[in-house]
Amino acid sequence: MVKIKNGEVCKEATPGSLSNYGLFLLRAVRLSFRGNIAFYSWMFFLTILFFLGLRAYCNQFVEGLITTGMTDQVSWGVYIANFTFLVGMAAAAVMLVIPAYLYKEEEMHNIVIFGELFAVAVMIMCMLFVAVDMGRPGRFWHLIPVIGRFNFPISMLSWDVVALTGYLAINAHVCGYLLYMKYLGRKPNRWLYMPFVILSIVWAVSIHTVTAFLYVGIAGRPFWNSAIVAPRFIASAFTAGPAFMIVAFQIIRSTTGYHIGDRVFQLLRQIVTMSLLISLFLFGCEIFKEFYSQSLHNASARYLFFGLHGHYALVPWIWSAIAMEVAAVIILLSRLSRNPARHVWLNLACIMATVGIWIEKGPGLIIPGFLPTPLGEVVEYTPTLNETMVCVGIWAVGILLFSWMLRLAIPITSGMFDATEDR
Repeated sequence: MVKIKNGEVCKEATPGSLSNYGLFLLRAVRLSFRGNIAFYSWMFFLTILFFLGLRAYCNQFVEGLITTGMTDQVSWGVYIANFTFLVGMAAAAVMLVIPAYLYKEEEMHNIVIFGELFAVAVMIMCMLFVAVDMGRPGRFWHLIPVIGRFNFPISMLSWDVVALTGYLAINAHVCGYLLYMKYLGRKPNRWLYMPFVILSIVWAVSIHTVTAFLYVGIAGRPFWNSAIVAPRFIASAFTAGPAFMIVAFQIIRSTTGYHIGDRVFQLLRQIVTMSLLISLFLFGCEIFKEFYSQSLHNASARYLFFGLHGHYALVPWIWSAIAMEVAAVIILLSRLSRNPARHVWLNLACIMATVGIWIEKGPGLIIPGFLPTPLGEVVEYTPTLNETMVCVGIWAVGILLFSWMLRLAIPITSGMFDATEDR
């Protein structure tokens, strides 16, 4: 905007102008790289892990998928296992959005944006896991609608690409808009974010349903060909996601002093408890279906739970997962997890629930689906060191992004970083 003061022509940026938004981004980038020794040490540690993962991926890029433990028999490994788990973690952000925006829980309004930023970081991790799993990364552009030869609507993978990129865009828009309005000190226009909030709720359910259909649609794999895979995915997602956020929010509260009320933790605890109970019930239904009829199609389940023909690689993992999930739900139902002064029990239950679901939903779901092979062979899969380091690198990228975004979001939401200095 151009104004004349004292006979001189001068420019003044309006609150919504492009120049003002550019200044906001510039200041935000500068702020996000400032912090104390603990912040720099944390970011440096994650950066080192990222470069180790990048080095491992460069090795895979040169040598090919032979650097992984995947074979012709077991062609999906820990990359797709992590992808499946993380899609659920991203979808779980909706468990903060619903009480905050639809039920108007005031306490949730303070932290809902952290959950949406978490979804953005996790969606980027999901895409990275899909990228590293591609045997021909030079043809990734075929996954981009319009640009590549997109097999839409026949391929479930094309539906998954649309769902994931759409969910990422919706959450990025809502977070960016609300943070910018908070920075300007202006009330957000509901028409510019509420329709997207409502859409994100529907979209969150759809992304995990489409991911489940990727497996259910493969009729030749009886282990995945079940109608309750999608409900199981959603129930486990609504357990692991809020459980991870409980731990993350406590770290944020203790390290930054940002106010997060005990009401938030108790509300999330109730969500985790109910979701975990439903997840265990559906898991029990699957076990009944597999073993009661004693059909020949339960060979994958027998390999997973009891071993098959002398191969027992996943048996200790799946029973550990079940033990952790049962222990977690016992703690969550007890008085131990309700005491605000003793969050150690709540944290312990959340960690066990998250790890248990990662095992059950990741390696415990993907790998047995391939075994035994159509020839009746059992070819066990074990991730290589190179493959593991790629996974570590991607997890480091996700946590690095989330930490970086929190470093920016916390001062804005608490009012310590605003546009006052620009005026």
